[in-house]
Amino acid sequence: MSVMKGQDLPLERPDDADGRAALFVPTAAIKDDVLQTVRKGAAIVGFGNHDRTLTIYYESNRFAEPTLAKWEHKARKAFERLLDNLPTTSKMISKPENFEQVGYINSKGITIRRMETLQRWLEQSDALDTAPTEEVIRWAPAPPPKKIVSDD
Repeated sequence: MSVMKGQDLPLERPDDADGRAALFVPTAAIKDDVLQTVRKGAAIVGFGNHDRTLTIYYESNRFAEPTLAKWEHKARKAFERLLDNLPTTSKMISKPENFEQVGYINSKGITIRRMETLQRWLEQSDALDTAPTEEVIRWAPAPPPKKIVSDD
């Protein structure tokens, strides 16, 4: 079964902090080698390419960092890598049949359009306890820079 991507699929890498990327989960048709690379429970972000492939970045927290315990934290980390085009092994080009879009992510937060599909992926991964509780997740703004006060 192939899941067609709609006109809402972001094409090309976001080029600034206001750009958005898609959130994906694996489909039932995903190839075993792709699933083993991405790992169960991973947050997957990406965009469509003009050759009809997907560029995805993923975060599975394989080193069990406490700051990446929740799925939305993993999604944010993967999105930051994508946005900054950081070198990583947690990136791949894939056929669209392997992934299904469930929402969007940008520098302000996450919008999940297909919560039940995301929850099914996390349940199959034994990671349902990391699932978001809301369909819209806003990031807290960065703290303002500290003022430097001279001692004069």
